[in-house]
This record gives sequence, C-alpha cells and structure tokens, in this order.
Amino acid sequence: MKRPQFAAPALRLRLALRAASPVLLAALLLGAAGIAALAWLLPARAALEAERELARRAAALPPPLQRVVPAQTADANLALFYATLGDRRYAERQIKTLFDIAAKTGLSLRQGEYKSGYDRNGKLHTYQINLPVQGSYGQVWQFALQALRAIPFASLDDISFRRDSIGQANVEARLRLTLYLADPVADPVAAPVAVPVAAPVAAASGAPR
Repeated sequence: MKRPQFAAPALRLRLALRAASPVLLAALLLGAAGIAALAWLLPARAALEAERELARRAAALPPPLQRVVPAQTADANLALFYATLGDRRYAERQIKTLFDIAAKTGLSLRQGEYKSGYDRNGKLHTYQINLPVQGSYGQVWQFALQALRAIPFASLDDISFRRDSIGQANVEARLRLTLYLADPVADPVAAPVAVPVAAPVAAASGAPR
C-alpha cells in the first residue's frame, strides 16, 4: 500500500515548526492575526466612509418647505357657526318636512308639541319639537336619521319607546328635536342660508297649519 502523497509535505512542516524558535512562531501568529484584522477593517472602513458621504450630502440639501396653515380666527369660527343655523322665518316649513318624512317612512304621526325659545348668550333662537309616533323600531330610527339629514341645524335630544305587549309589532315612540335658528331681520350678521324643504304629502294631516 502506498502512503498518501501529502504525508511528506506535512512531515516537513511539522519538523520545521519543531526546529523553529518560539519567537519566530509568535511573529508568524501575530502576522496572521494582523492580516485577518486588516481584511475585516477594510470593508468596515469603506462602509463607514459611505455613510459619512451620505450624511454630508443630506446636510447639504435645502430644508423642506413647511406649509403654513393660517389659524381660524374667532370671527371666522363665529361666522361659520351662524352660517349653519336655520332661518327662523321658515321654521314651520321644517315641521312640514318632518311630517313628510314620517309619511314616507310609514309612521303614524299625530299632532306634536312645539315650543320656541331664545338663547341670549348665543344670540340664537330655538324651536323644540315633541313628536309622538307609532311604527316599528326600524321605521322610527329611519325617520330620525332622515330628519337629521334633511334638517342639518336640528338635533335629536331624546327618543323613548313604549310597547304594550311583547308580541306587538309596532311601538309608540316619542322624539324630542330642537331646531337652532337665526333671525336675519333682527340680526343680519347671523343670517343663515335658507334650506329648501319639500311640501308635506296628504298623509301628513296632523301637521300644524
């Protein structure tokens, strides 16, 4: 059997290492460690220089433009508030609109209760409406949502339900709404834009005249 060919070079290397002095071996090891450290430091240094170059370019760019949004003044906010109010002269038209919506949603709407008021601090008029209606839960809520869409200056302050028995399909409900109105004649500054409303249908016989 022949010995492997690499046995002779390995033997020579072992003999050379044994014959070498410890000082020479330490120098060789230090040289190898230095070469390995240099091989690691060169790419790291190149990456660091690239990051510095990017930072210098970013610092040289002009600062981004900031969009300045003008603040709303108190007068502008007040004018916007009064622009959303309804017109006191057409308050009864909104009542007829409510009766029209009730007829379209299939609700039975009897004569309601109405009370006007005036807020001296806010310089606006209010028109409180109490409406007793009969129908299903879905019809009542549909009526309330459509009323708020049709009259944007109205608020739904309260809604209550009553049903005599569990098996009864319809319920009796009472809604309290408030209309917030301005008087353009008394205060032209707070004059709102009139909102057109639909005329009541014949089914709304309980509407005030």
